[in-house]
Amino acid sequence: MTSLFDPLQVGRLHLANRMVMAPLTRNRAPGATPTALMATYYTQRADPRNGAGLIVTEATAISHQAQGYSDVPGIWSDDQVAAWKPVTDGVHAAGGKIVMQLWHVGRVSHVDLQPGGQAPVAPSAITAKTKTVLIKDGVAKFVDTSAPRALALEELPGIVDDYCRAARNAIAAGFDGVEVHGANGYLLDQFLRSGSNTRTDAYGGSIENRARLLLQVMTAVTQEIGGDRVGLRLSPVTPANDAQDAHPQPLFEYVLAQLTPLNLAFVHIIEGSTGGPRDHVQGDKPFDYAALRAAYRHAGGKGAWMVNNGYDTPLANQALAEGADLVAFGRPFIANPDLTRRLRENAALNVPDRSTFYGGGAKGYTDYPALA
Repeated sequence: MTSLFDPLQVGRLHLANRMVMAPLTRNRAPGATPTALMATYYTQRADPRNGAGLIVTEATAISHQAQGYSDVPGIWSDDQVAAWKPVTDGVHAAGGKIVMQLWHVGRVSHVDLQPGGQAPVAPSAITAKTKTVLIKDGVAKFVDTSAPRALALEELPGIVDDYCRAARNAIAAGFDGVEVHGANGYLLDQFLRSGSNTRTDAYGGSIENRARLLLQVMTAVTQEIGGDRVGLRLSPVTPANDAQDAHPQPLFEYVLAQLTPLNLAFVHIIEGSTGGPRDHVQGDKPFDYAALRAAYRHAGGKGAWMVNNGYDTPLANQALAEGADLVAFGRPFIANPDLTRRLRENAALNVPDRSTFYGGGAKGYTDYPALA
């Protein structure tokens, strides 16, 4: 029986265990620039004997326009590349592997965070019924997102270029690879879904058109750095950030079938509602994740299959027995830098302090105790 603690080859990465630290936005990068405290945070969780076999960073903006929350990091400038290097150096010194999650929030933003106070961008000018985080005077506040404008057709190649530059920069900063964020109602997911994409050009209407931008991004990024160090995160039925589609099953089966020639390192699937019920239904019937994986494999997809959302040890081992390759854990890694050891030894878990999730300093970030 495969267990969480067995090694696995994922693209060009050899992982010491199958536990993945999922991306977790923590809002501790003022000026969109990583800090020494962030290097400590990731390094604490990097030793695969105690922590993650693979770390996926917090979502990282590919451009200033891509930002949607205060104090999230970026990867579009040389200064940001340099600031990320202590993070990757620390993780590698501890024996770990780390990939950067590349992020464009699209309409999930606020004019205060956009270049020149401009409107956020989106596939269509439809305001997201959700909130974002602004930090002022050290205090995090949830505020409504701003009304977006629709991206013009001629702007879309520039978005693809921004993803490529970000992928190049991530490798230059020492990352082992990247994960493209195509989930949770952010820009690429907004293009996929009929609830946020009402375009009438080549990027709207049919499933094939709505998937076009995501597939162009994935093709370009894999050409830039190699498919064997690229992953993709998807969330077929989450309602996060007002993500809605009436027929998610054929949509996501089409997307994954089209990705198979790219030879991705992994596919990261959020099951159910992100951070919520695993059995959440969107559309006319429950989503069939086994059918999604089967469709991907049938089409020739060989990337590792990563599952995510509400996993504990028994559920994780069940998923591995049923065909998953990796299991991502999010909030448990916040309070337990040695989560892998704790699960292996059936030790008690630290309880996270929710008041410190977004913004702040070391408290609730790097001060959680590991086992003696």
